Amino acid sequence: MSKKALLIIALSVSIVSCNKTAEVKEVKTAYVDTSLLMKQYTEAKDLEAKYKAKSEEKGKQLESEINRFKQDAANFQSQAQANGQAWAQQKGAELQKREQQLGQAQQALSQQLQQESSVEMDTLVSGVKKFIKAYGKEKGYAYIYGTGDAASILYAEEKFDITKDIIKLLNDKYKAPAKKEEAKKEEVKK
Repeated sequence: MSKKALLIIALSVSIVSCNKTAEVKEVKTAYVDTSLLMKQYTEAKDLEAKYKAKSEEKGKQLESEINRFKQDAANFQSQAQANGQAWAQQKGAELQKREQQLGQAQQALSQQLQQESSVEMDTLVSGVKKFIKAYGKEKGYAYIYGTGDAASILYAEEKFDITKDIIKLLNDKYKAPAKKEEAKKEEVKK
């Protein structure tokens, strides 16, 4: 009788444990195409435009100096024979020094703009990551993967793609302060 009781207990334990494994929840996952996100996120586009404009503005200042140098170099060639070898050597050395200085100025400008934009882009990327993390928690995702240029996911079904949702929400959030500023200006006018 005790063997029968043990067998019944063992069967009931195995049935209960089978039911528990069947109750495992589905893990909710999604992915974001990070390269598409950065192309369509308004703040990222504004940041890129800002540094393009800065580069063009500062580049124009340098460009006028480069044009003056080119003009002086052209004049040097036409005047070298007329003014003699000693003059040509001195003027040539001056032009070479100016050319090096202009090259260094171009390089310094490029590095400065790259550093500035890199700092702002890092801040933007950090903000996007925080936003996606908060979005994931709010929507109950166990994982949100990133795809794009530096992706580790080689394939994912499109139904798990939440890129468009994230872009829309980020763009709405980015535009929101501008709308508040416009509303304040309207109130002041009244």
